[in-house]
Amino acid sequence: MSKIIKNIQTELKNRSDEKVKESSQRFFKEEIKVYGVKAAIVHKIAKENFKLIKDKPKLEIFKLCEELLQSGYTEEALIAYDWSYFIRKKYEPTDFLIFEKWVDTYITNWATCDTLCNHTIGTFIVMYPNYLNDLIKWTQSENRWKKRAAAVSLIVPARRGHFINEILKIADLLLLDKDDMVQKGYGWMLKEASKVNQKEIFNFVISKKATMPRTALRYAIEKLPNELRTEAMKKNN
Repeated sequence: MSKIIKNIQTELKNRSDEKVKESSQRFFKEEIKVYGVKAAIVHKIAKENFKLIKDKPKLEIFKLCEELLQSGYTEEALIAYDWSYFIRKKYEPTDFLIFEKWVDTYITNWATCDTLCNHTIGTFIVMYPNYLNDLIKWTQSENRWKKRAAAVSLIVPARRGHFINEILKIADLLLLDKDDMVQKGYGWMLKEASKVNQKEIFNFVISKKATMPRTALRYAIEKLPNELRTEAMKKNN
């Protein structure tokens, strides 16, 4: 194991707090593996240690990320995904395979899913939009986190008004998924898209509200004006 990884693990153990560890579990339905370190401290550790590796080749940094991910600890995963985002200027098309492997292999809860997808994968997709088709394919996965990833990877682009057609397609493909983590994921994506593409999102919701799960619907319309929210929540006759 690399010396820097050992040092990070030692620091996380030293900064762990039993109360934080206990409270962290309340945010997750599944069992999570945590040291019990507050997120703000974890991100600070990521930034401080990145200074020691920032001049290393990209693939070497990705290997260090993989070492962190293999532990299964949520805090180490957050550091790995922070590091992968810090080198975003170096992304190349072939890096998608690495990111997809991480989704398939290491994502086990919404926190790690959203950290990797919102920032690293979302930025990659903006740089290389040809890979939108791959996100669309993820909606057909049997892995709940990969399906959520298909949607939450477009959170930041959605806020900027990008990829509205693909956003609607992904939402449509995930529409009837029974997993609440998937419903919340695509509902969140629609909500962010509504900030710029209000009409398109409202029309989509109205056309699908008879079958859209209530959880996804509530997320999707949260930022719409009151009158549009009221219209969207009306029961079909």
